[in-house]
Amino acid sequence: MDLNSLSPYIRVAWDSTIYPPVNITERIIFDYELMFVKEGECEVTVEDNKYHGVPGDLFLFKPNQVHSIYLLNGKPLRQPHLHFDLFYQPDSPEVKVSFKPYSLLTEQEKHWIRPDILTEMDDPLPNHIRLNKPGVIEQLIQEIIFEFDRKFPYYETTAKGLFIQLWVLLLREIHWQHNAHLHSNWEQLDRVKNYLAHHIAHDLTLDELAALANMSKYYLCRLFKKAYGMTPIQYHVSIRLEKAKQMIQFTGQSLTQIADELGFQSIHAFSRTFRNWEGQSPSAYRKKK
Repeated sequence: MDLNSLSPYIRVAWDSTIYPPVNITERIIFDYELMFVKEGECEVTVEDNKYHGVPGDLFLFKPNQVHSIYLLNGKPLRQPHLHFDLFYQPDSPEVKVSFKPYSLLTEQEKHWIRPDILTEMDDPLPNHIRLNKPGVIEQLIQEIIFEFDRKFPYYETTAKGLFIQLWVLLLREIHWQHNAHLHSNWEQLDRVKNYLAHHIAHDLTLDELAALANMSKYYLCRLFKKAYGMTPIQYHVSIRLEKAKQMIQFTGQSLTQIADELGFQSIHAFSRTFRNWEGQSPSAYRKKK
């Protein structure tokens, strides 16, 4: 799933409450649904798995996935929730919200069932998520609901932007849960990342960065690459070159001046590094831009 092309269509955004003795019996839905447990408790069954939902929990129901929701302790269940397609489709505005089991669907309704594209993810989102910071997730859901309730100009576009923020937070939540060692060392990793960003024009060594993080350089490299997709030294080179590209494009400084200002040992070292990363020389980049 390509997150860069994410174009969500939010079908429903409600802050609703279910009062006993009403329950949501076995059904399937056509799209995705995020349900936040705001108040009350519930027993949620998805396929053959049972979950106990308490305030602060989040449930994700997927297309054509059999599920039911039963209230517990005789108390109401307040559940702000969203129905959505992750990618807009031509029939997205026509699709409704389903409350039926599959056996009662019409042929047209069966045609509305979306494929579950989340199976393509490296870390698929589970049906039940016990959030570390539920307040942030709830706030974004409520802001989306507010936009749909008020329908201010461009509310749908605003809601899409909020949803993308929400989705990224959920992906990060699952990433942290699957990589607890990253989360426990995040302060050190963030310290190294900030140090690199504030020392663009300096040659830095792994030994120096490892001492800053108070861990071995091998462990630092492994953790940093897991967190940011590259080693600390690679990250340092990447931000140096991003700064170089800005200077090439928006200043009249010579390439030699830029190389010197960014701490490269020579114009030749700068040109070689630039070509290796960008696939073209600094002079070709300047001419192109």
